[in-house]
Amino acid sequence: MPTFAELDLIEPLQRAVEAQGYETPTPIQIQAIPPLLEGRDVLGCAQTGTGKTAAFTLPVLQHITARPGPLKGRRVIRALVLTPTRELAAQIGDNVKAYGQFLHIDHTVIFGGVKQGSQVRLLQRGIDVLIATPGRLLDLINQGYVDLRHVEFFVLDEADRMLDMGFIHDVRRVLKLLPDKRQNLLFSATMPESIVTLAGSFLTRPVRVEVTPQATTVEKIEQSIMFCQRTDKRHLLAFLIKNRDVDSAIVFTRTKHGANRLVKQLAQDGIVGAAIHGNKSQTARTRALQAFKDGQIRILVATDIASRGIDVDGVSHVFNYDLPNEPESYVHRIGRTARAGKGGVAIGFCDESEGDYLRDIERLIGVEIPVDEDHTWHNGSFKPPPGRPLGRSSSRGNPRGGGGGGGGGGRRPGGGGGRGRGDRPSGGGGRSGGSRPAGGRSAEEVAAGGARPPRKRPASAEPRREGGGSTPASPGGDGKPRRRRRSSTGGGGSSDSEKKG
Repeated sequence: MPTFAELDLIEPLQRAVEAQGYETPTPIQIQAIPPLLEGRDVLGCAQTGTGKTAAFTLPVLQHITARPGPLKGRRVIRALVLTPTRELAAQIGDNVKAYGQFLHIDHTVIFGGVKQGSQVRLLQRGIDVLIATPGRLLDLINQGYVDLRHVEFFVLDEADRMLDMGFIHDVRRVLKLLPDKRQNLLFSATMPESIVTLAGSFLTRPVRVEVTPQATTVEKIEQSIMFCQRTDKRHLLAFLIKNRDVDSAIVFTRTKHGANRLVKQLAQDGIVGAAIHGNKSQTARTRALQAFKDGQIRILVATDIASRGIDVDGVSHVFNYDLPNEPESYVHRIGRTARAGKGGVAIGFCDESEGDYLRDIERLIGVEIPVDEDHTWHNGSFKPPPGRPLGRSSSRGNPRGGGGGGGGGGRRPGGGGGRGRGDRPSGGGGRSGGSRPAGGRSAEEVAAGGARPPRKRPASAEPRREGGGSTPASPGGDGKPRRRRRSSTGGGGSSDSEKKG
């Protein structure tokens, strides 16, 4: 196993990595860092929790340091990282700050859901690295505050989720604004044909790197499934939290309304928690996440999109209160536990309408999840027989809504509860055609053909549009200079607020 020094990282970066407590690089870092340092484009298949942020951040920072920018005048944006959600953007910003602490590199993070004033002031001061969600980025470009003409490095992170959320047109608009000569990096948790096609539109002879965390995730995490009626889920969850040594847990619901309701129901059982989802303000989301990190609350109830960017060590349990309709999301969810070399527990609840979701998950991870019958609410009749999953009836197309017995309807994670305020993907519509993840297959396999046909979305399902991205709104905020605030994330005024997810 090579060390970070053997990856030819400069001394300040090695020192920063050591300060973060990292001793050896992860597989994705071992594969991605050398070609990136050579200036090659990279197409990476890796999920959250594999160390992919460091895999692209460290080489970018090294290149910027080795090739100084303008000697006079303000700094120009030399690296752009585009990511789908605010939480993930903030997390990447924290990593850039940590890895660049011994370098003279400035960065900032811009996203919607907050006023744009302080973000604009930081941009006007000059930065080297910009981390952004699509909607706020395009809004500030249209207002003349962001200039991408000097970008040398472009990173598209969580590309599959970006397309799944309907931001393909926003991504293409950004690509048209970038210089032709640049180094490109694309990272995606899965590699469906739509991602391969997108990658081919702007990557030049990329080096393909891939890790398969599904197997390692299964090995590290103690998984189980519990069959119960939908109306019994809240009681089962409260029982497990009180009786299964739950230190801290993330509970996943399908809908935003369901997340809110579940938090209230847990409070009735004497369990304090907080919800994080698209209809929450950025301030509320940040406050809830910080309280969870600090241990002030031990239960965080989240939708899938809102959970992107949650990087908290020490999560002992993940509860799939509602099984995800996208099997790949299951791997993302349970990957929130068993971090930093620790073990973890993932418990899923399966009601009368979710049997086929369970079988899809088991086919993806390659194992049959053990059934836990040791609870009062067990109902074995909900277990789908092999080869004939339950839920293919009308409930398949329109299962009742998620968490806490409320929140009506759609199959999309984070659906229900209506559309949040803020901007929409400019492409109009949810995901682009054929963008359904291809179950963790390699880029080579997908490119060779034989991709699975995309699952049809039922008419009742709401499009999943949480996260950043918008049709540019009319200019908002005064943009006038105010007391300079040295902040990497900013706050300030804009009519554009990201779709909250």
